[in-house]
Amino acid sequence: MPPLICPRCGATHELSGRKAGERFSCSCGNELVTPEPPRRRWGRKGILILTVLALPCVLGIWGVAFYMKRMRELEQSANTSFRTDARAAGSTSDEARINVIALCDAVQMYRSENGVFLPAGPAPREVPKGGQPVPFPKDEAFEKLGFTPGTAVRFQYQVVVQENPVGEPEVTCYARGDQDGDGQNSVYSVTLDANGMTSPVKAEREDE
Repeated sequence: MPPLICPRCGATHELSGRKAGERFSCSCGNELVTPEPPRRRWGRKGILILTVLALPCVLGIWGVAFYMKRMRELEQSANTSFRTDARAAGSTSDEARINVIALCDAVQMYRSENGVFLPAGPAPREVPKGGQPVPFPKDEAFEKLGFTPGTAVRFQYQVVVQENPVGEPEVTCYARGDQDGDGQNSVYSVTLDANGMTSPVKAEREDE
């Protein structure tokens, strides 16, 4: 603590050993009071040190968030590419089987992030006929699910949410198509229960 100078006579008084607020008299008779010790303030150097120490934490949080977002984008891109290749190389039933599983996976992922099952579709509005691809329309629910079967599809897709006999939600994902154009639909379905368990693909009238 710096010495105290008497404002009356200019005498200097060392303050070592004195407590803050302690009163004492100068030789000139003027009463003096020991001041409070100066508070330490953060200067530019201190602020710079804090910034440097905090920077790795900030960058780390931002990096993790960016990494998770990028990984999800890559996963969706890979799934879309895989489904497109499968449709190009396989039969029309391959499209239905692959996409209906991917659709239920998207429903479960949405539920894990938002706490609810989201119904969607049917899209396209009419069931494609004759095995001919038709444009897959923009649909808000499917976009929220992140379900991207491609620009053209040969099946109609839908997510139906309903309660089972014990009152728990149950999801059924459908793919419907009329491959031979006779008015009878092939139906592929996967069920998803409240625990996130999916069933094998069930196919009805697969050759229609």
